[in-house]
Amino acid sequence: MNGQTNERYENFTYELGDSLYINLTSRCTNDCTFCVRNEKADYFGHKLWLAREPEAAEVIARLPDDIRRYKEYVFCGFGEPTIRLGTLLEVAKAIKARGGVTRINTNGQANLIHKRDVTGELAGAIDKINVSLNEATAAAYAALCRPAFGEAAFAALQEFAKKCAARGIETWFSVVDVIGAEKIALCREIARRCGVTLRVRPYIE
Repeated sequence: MNGQTNERYENFTYELGDSLYINLTSRCTNDCTFCVRNEKADYFGHKLWLAREPEAAEVIARLPDDIRRYKEYVFCGFGEPTIRLGTLLEVAKAIKARGGVTRINTNGQANLIHKRDVTGELAGAIDKINVSLNEATAAAYAALCRPAFGEAAFAALQEFAKKCAARGIETWFSVVDVIGAEKIALCREIARRCGVTLRVRPYIE
């Protein structure tokens, strides 16, 4: 990977804006052509390649005493957070028990990863889920995101989002504006069919 160094860190949490982000893994089931980790070893100055994966207790120990200090606690790093589902749930429940708001930024492949429907487990611990839709068709998604599960990942992430929304989790799809108006319109229709909203975000160089 072009900009990746061999350096690894224990940055299990990092601040962005008024949220605390939780970095559980560097593993991912996608190998997105546009992913920042392909070009750089850091994200907004935070070095996120992990030397090892943290235990839940280590992450919980890094939470502030005043849990409301942060608007949200977001499970998001250089990897796919739902790969570490057990750890994610333990940390999220600890945050929720103290009155914090939890969110996952995900590729939506958790049910494929764990070979079962995990949305019921997430419902008790997660307030919000941002599923990266990225493209408007299975073939285009597979070419752009290079998922380990192939084109099947595209239908699976839609089903995952649909189930999360049905369980009362605030769920939305996200795409970047550079895909163009025509694809955004198609993605908006996919979101409508899944019962979730679509958020279009600017591409970050």
